[in-house]
Amino acid sequence: MDRQISSSSSKKACGCAERRGKQNAYIALGSNLGDRVAMIEQACKEMDSRGIKVKRTSSLWETEPMYVLDQDRFVNGACEVETDLEPLSLLDQLQDIEKSMGRRKLIDKGPRNIDLDILLYENEKVDHERLKIPHIGIPEREFVLRPLAELIPQKSIDPSKPWKFIQDYLNELPAAPEPLSTLTPICASVEPLNALKATRKTQVMAILNITPDSFSDGGVHTPDSLRDTIMAYVRGGATIFDIGGQSTAPGTLEVSAQEEMDRILPVIELIRSLPETRDVAISVDTYRASVAEAAVKAGADIVNDVSAGLLDPEMLPTMARLGKTVCLMHMRGNPSTMSKLNEYPEGIIPTIARELLERVAAAEAAGIRRWRIILDPGLGFAKVGEQNLQLLRHFDELRTWPGLEGLPWLVGSSRKSFIGKVTGVPKPMDRVFGTAATVAAAVQGGADIVRVHDVVEMGQVVKMADAIWRY
Repeated sequence: MDRQISSSSSKKACGCAERRGKQNAYIALGSNLGDRVAMIEQACKEMDSRGIKVKRTSSLWETEPMYVLDQDRFVNGACEVETDLEPLSLLDQLQDIEKSMGRRKLIDKGPRNIDLDILLYENEKVDHERLKIPHIGIPEREFVLRPLAELIPQKSIDPSKPWKFIQDYLNELPAAPEPLSTLTPICASVEPLNALKATRKTQVMAILNITPDSFSDGGVHTPDSLRDTIMAYVRGGATIFDIGGQSTAPGTLEVSAQEEMDRILPVIELIRSLPETRDVAISVDTYRASVAEAAVKAGADIVNDVSAGLLDPEMLPTMARLGKTVCLMHMRGNPSTMSKLNEYPEGIIPTIARELLERVAAAEAAGIRRWRIILDPGLGFAKVGEQNLQLLRHFDELRTWPGLEGLPWLVGSSRKSFIGKVTGVPKPMDRVFGTAATVAAAVQGGADIVRVHDVVEMGQVVKMADAIWRY
């Protein structure tokens, strides 16, 4: 049964931190001043530190201002929290967080570095001079409905209309002149990913495998040549470097975590030392938590795990603690067994979608914010031959799968064996033209990042593909 807290009965809750058993509430997150994403993430940390546990977050959505139009664009989201505070005591804590973060309310609905509002509190209705729950602005605000629809699409907000859900309110809104897009931060020097923006640019991720046994470029990057390679990749349009110190090709031997770190950390330090690379992001390609942590401390911005946290139980909690953007790839088994785990009796797209949804849920349960997640369909990993072509052919279906909408995608097809089988080119380094076709297909299907070896050539392919499909 819904509870209503009247103005008189809620005075007790207003005085101090009145508490009850664990309750779920939904909090709106917003910022349009300073580093907007950092402000929202700081607010989430503050809630956690005060015992208001952030259980799940929505994506972040970049929106035009409402009501007061002469101000910068907002970043908006929502989170599900668990709390034992009564509604008004929860409001007191949220307002204290705003104050501690330096918010000054000079203009109603005007600019603010952080904005925290209670949208819902269990199924209760609160009618108080300081607080109305459900929040009265929910039905009319797309920037509130979209985040809530990611978290609780089938929840009613009006006790008199239990059949009308949040998704229904969202569906009833008139179409906006420009559809909203999610925002996924990479680092301060690289534009965020806007996975739903039609005119977004595809980011080029340059592969730097510092290994002697990678299937395509093992042993190529020597210390003497590495600086020249890095500079050539930057000139070729690379905005992200993906550095790997452990090959994931089938049948390769596993090196120790220390050896993996010894390979990649000097490369991260080199890239960070070059003025020409100040506007690129660094990704570390590893499935080990200890390596990911060392790489981030050395300057990495992204943790790219081919196992999506399956090969190291400490990886997802470590990713959450580091607070960096992560890439979760679809894979089964490990590099030695994955090629045999390629049965998809229910269809490759539905199965990959279901298994990635499980990894996203595991990441969120570990504390990784949804707006920090990138997905990778895992071409060549537990997929052989024609299965990779099916995946590329139906990639747009995977991107829009319920529960995965709005998340950005990385596609890594470069020089892989399925290209060689189609084109008849045995040597991976000679598969440039076949790779180009797969990169163009990935862009057409909606990829946000393409991971490539031949940076100069694929940079040109991406520019042309963007011109055709991203107008």
